[in-house]
Amino acid sequence: MAIIDIAGFITDLKDHATHHGFHVHDERHFVETYSMRQAFEVDLHPEHACGGPLDLHLSLEIDPRMMLAFEDEVYALPDPGESPSEDLRFPLLFTWSLPPLVNGPDLLVLATELAGVGGPDLPLDISAVDGFAAVTDAPERSLNVVARVELPLARIYLGEDDLCDVLDRCHAVSDYLLDRAAMWLGEGLA
Repeated sequence: MAIIDIAGFITDLKDHATHHGFHVHDERHFVETYSMRQAFEVDLHPEHACGGPLDLHLSLEIDPRMMLAFEDEVYALPDPGESPSEDLRFPLLFTWSLPPLVNGPDLLVLATELAGVGGPDLPLDISAVDGFAAVTDAPERSLNVVARVELPLARIYLGEDDLCDVLDRCHAVSDYLLDRAAMWLGEGLA
């Protein structure tokens, strides 16, 4: 049995997200049988945006070697009350996506404005892909925003994984994108 209950952590994280104004839609758990790597994925969005167009995807990848190294570290602690180091971490990714945009934003301006929303504790990576349905069609821009948060295993183990600020910032990023989505999607234009 693992020293950290990751499935329980994900359940608590989903519950925590609902207290920060998110609605959880779906959850998936994948296990690679050869390497025993695991991935947990959760689909959610702000409660007031159930009808779309914004999708938010949360994912946590578990490296079994990292988990075993952490267990070894905990078992090697000389004093049972001593805390393990925060050197071993799992990546928690938040990925926002919108449908193809008719009036795609200027990516530099968007990145600059979202940097202020995410702040230094939630660095955001903004990317876009221009797609063409047919050779003669105008491009449609698909927008992706990704935030990566490093979760120390020691904090999960000790129950000190306070993600309130991260979830509040994720909600603010979602609201920012939702406020501009209608313009980017070309809705309401004559």
